[in-house]
Formats: sequence, structure tokens, C-alpha cells
Amino acid sequence: MKAMHIICAVVGGAIAGAAVGLLVAPEKGETTRRKIIKVLREKGIKLKGNELEELADEIEEQIEKSL
Repeated sequence: MKAMHIICAVVGGAIAGAAVGLLVAPEKGETTRRKIIKVLREKGIKLKGNELEELADEIEEQIEKSL
């Protein structure tokens, strides 16, 4: 059970890291969000409505706090 938690943490960290990398890239936010949605759909994750916007806002806040 503990190994599963570690694996989930690593995978979650990788996804969050990739998302942060995309969000701070020098592209338009709309283009970046489309790319994120595409990657998530390929992984079988579907976000509804404003969930992606909320996720992007949370990631942005965390980046600002760490700077």
C-alpha cells in the first residue's frame, strides 16, 4: 500500500511539473491550455467546465509563491 502512495506521488509530481513547465512557457495561455487538455485527454483524464482554469490558477499561485 505504501509503495502505491509513492508511485502516485511521483506520477502526480511529474504531471504537475509538466503543467508548470507548459504554463510558464512563452506561448499564449489559450494555446497552452489546449495542449494541456490534449495531453490530459490522451491520458484518459477529462476536466469539465472551469476545472482546467482552476487548475491553471492554482499552479500559477504556487509558482508565484515559490519565486
